[in-house]
Amino acid sequence: MTELYDQVKEASKAIRRHTRLKPEVAIILGTGLGALAEDIKQAVAVPYREIPHFPLSTVETHAGRLLLGTLMGRRVVAMQGRFHCYEGYDYRQITFPVRVMRDLGAKTLMVFSACGGINRNYYPGELVLLSDHINLLNGNPLIGKNDERLGPRYPDMYNAYDDKLQGLAQNIAREQKILLHRGVYAALTGPNLETAAEYRFLQTIGADCVGMSTVPEVIVARHAGMRVLGISVVTDRCVPDQLGPADISAIIQAAMQAEPMLTRLVKEIVRRI
Repeated sequence: MTELYDQVKEASKAIRRHTRLKPEVAIILGTGLGALAEDIKQAVAVPYREIPHFPLSTVETHAGRLLLGTLMGRRVVAMQGRFHCYEGYDYRQITFPVRVMRDLGAKTLMVFSACGGINRNYYPGELVLLSDHINLLNGNPLIGKNDERLGPRYPDMYNAYDDKLQGLAQNIAREQKILLHRGVYAALTGPNLETAAEYRFLQTIGADCVGMSTVPEVIVARHAGMRVLGISVVTDRCVPDQLGPADISAIIQAAMQAEPMLTRLVKEIVRRI
């Protein structure tokens, strides 16, 4: 863990050679949701390959840059592209950027992703405000020796998705007449989508949507004392008795179609945080 702490400091030092901006808010942009980067003003773009110890994104639609600038008058750092365990990375690698963004100064994490809608009331292109999560991944980024400089040995996941931030998002969604569901996100490793039996299992244990990311980053953000807001875009229906063949291009397209609505919502949330 001492090595991890030193790696975080080394990465932060490299980023600060590009800009001295101290971000207030960290943003992780998911599948098809990278265009928000265009609204970040006076942005400095640092390619992941230029940041020590950063993984490199291999997923289509993930640009692989860290952006630092201002959004709606607030100082932000944004990941334009994230990492997944199915790419071959371990959970400490996946969550390393969260630790770096916290070290740069961010105290709030906003995390966005695509998800499959298990809840019968969810349809492609709609948004889900994450109220909680179920970790069904095959690991946890906090396993191993703990360095108290990074966070406590036994972090509490109570209020993992900040209640006040959820309330803010719901109020803004109502003002903007945006349908914003509220539900529980289940994380599985992927890269395959789930079977009908697995979707039934997820329904049984209380999941409303399912994805292949988000949970490791949220665990590390809470370990580091950050407040978290999570929103997912429903890209396909995963209701067991209504399944059909999956179309990955259609899934990506659904995320992109929701992007203008999500961008509008996110910008106002950032402004009012």
